[in-house]
Amino acid sequence: MESIKKGDKLKIYCYKHDGSLEHTSNEAIVLEENEEMLICGNGKTKITEKDGRSHMTNEPAILFFYKKNWFNIIGQLKKHGLYYYCNIASPYVIEDGIIKYIDYDLDLRVFPDGGFRVLDKNEYNYHKKIMNYSEELDKVVKYELSKLIAIKKSGKGPFEDGLVQKYYEDLKKMKKS
Repeated sequence: MESIKKGDKLKIYCYKHDGSLEHTSNEAIVLEENEEMLICGNGKTKITEKDGRSHMTNEPAILFFYKKNWFNIIGQLKKHGLYYYCNIASPYVIEDGIIKYIDYDLDLRVFPDGGFRVLDKNEYNYHKKIMNYSEELDKVVKYELSKLIAIKKSGKGPFEDGLVQKYYEDLKKMKKS
């Protein structure tokens, strides 16, 4: 793993199982790295899709990338409250200042009231078929989704009250200095 420190600015590249680039993000500011994860923040960040179209994110976000878990979690600080967008994805690697991971379609959307929904099951089943996901990979993906839901229900990790806001305060201080 590449040596990174608090305040470093990285890019994010999201790939599909077949190696194709799904989308990129031009900024993730390192807030913390520990033995379990990398925590970054951004806001008003440019996202470029695989077809070349791009857009800016509307709100600040705190991103939790895991070294061993097959998911990443984005806390989105929207006007109407804290939302989470959780991707079922391979553990990340960092190469040449870029956080890289493979996205496996299934997503968990968590709403400010604590409710949640699993998204993109059809997209997962489609890609599983055309990209020939192995039976073992399918088991890992489904297991990691159930583990993610259990973490959400327990209110631990990134779902802990106040944690995303704490990192957002760190991000704001870092941007000021």
